[in-house]
Amino acid sequence: MKERIKVVVTGAAGQISYSLIPRLVDGHTFGDKIVDLELVEIPQVVDKLQGLIMELEDSNFPNMGNVNFTSDFESAAKDADWFLLVGSIPRGIVFNGKKIEERADLLQINGGIFVGQGQAIGKYGKSDAKILVVGNPANTNALIGRHAAGNDSQLWMAMTMLDSSRARSVLSKKLNVGIEDISKMIIWGNHSPTMYPDFENIISNGELGKNLIDDMNWVNNDFLPIVQQRGKAVIDSRGASSATSAAKAALDTVIACENPTKSGECFSAAVITDGSYNLPHGIVCGMPLMTTSEGSVEIVRDIVLSDFAKEKIKISTNELIEERSAVEDLLK
Repeated sequence: MKERIKVVVTGAAGQISYSLIPRLVDGHTFGDKIVDLELVEIPQVVDKLQGLIMELEDSNFPNMGNVNFTSDFESAAKDADWFLLVGSIPRGIVFNGKKIEERADLLQINGGIFVGQGQAIGKYGKSDAKILVVGNPANTNALIGRHAAGNDSQLWMAMTMLDSSRARSVLSKKLNVGIEDISKMIIWGNHSPTMYPDFENIISNGELGKNLIDDMNWVNNDFLPIVQQRGKAVIDSRGASSATSAAKAALDTVIACENPTKSGECFSAAVITDGSYNLPHGIVCGMPLMTTSEGSVEIVRDIVLSDFAKEKIKISTNELIEERSAVEDLLK
């Protein structure tokens, strides 16, 4: 019999999930495992998931197992191996009669959601469950959820793979190489406009990025702004936030965690800091990661950072410290 894996997806009726969910059961993301899905939504829209399930059934995915939908996160969380926390309250919507504009309000509202989800994951999820937070503000949502879960054997991550993919796209055009020719694209810090895409430590055709790119005017005035503001540019253009690319990035993160990392390479996600690279303690920060042959995800610790990189990373970690302070009451 084939091995089975249980995956929980929140915000399952949203646009990101519409692109994400079918690819969880197509035999690529988890290999030849049978994937049982628990699709979670808020009570007001949970019934819309019936249509998505019909489409999944009609697609004849050979690796699709049991598919359930619910608004009860605790029941969905029982014995789950993976949690893809896509759902969150976005800026600009009306919540409890108030339009959410301030980042502090966004942090508090989503923080409350992630306290409950974190507690359920810690209590009901597998002891070695992996959790990827996609819903923004992702880093601090992950910090809150991890704290509420209280289970250090579970891996909490915030997604920075989308930022990494955006940076690789820009660099491939600059260097006139294919996307596949750029590796070790690390995103440091927060998933926000303060993030630092580390062009100096990429590898392209055997060469370090710092040896390939010596145009700091381009770095400061083109590369960094394009990558840091790409999410806003997508919203301005299509009138909605990234969906297909965000789903692809979530899938790429799962695949990176499910398969051993090739020697000399790494992938990007945000995890809890542990003293590596002298980063502030106790924040969920974008760093270089690798998956071992035993299946554990670890921080890559041998990246050399320039003074320029350290300065940029500090701006982003300072923002993460400010966000942590804004939700301090949720971390007690």
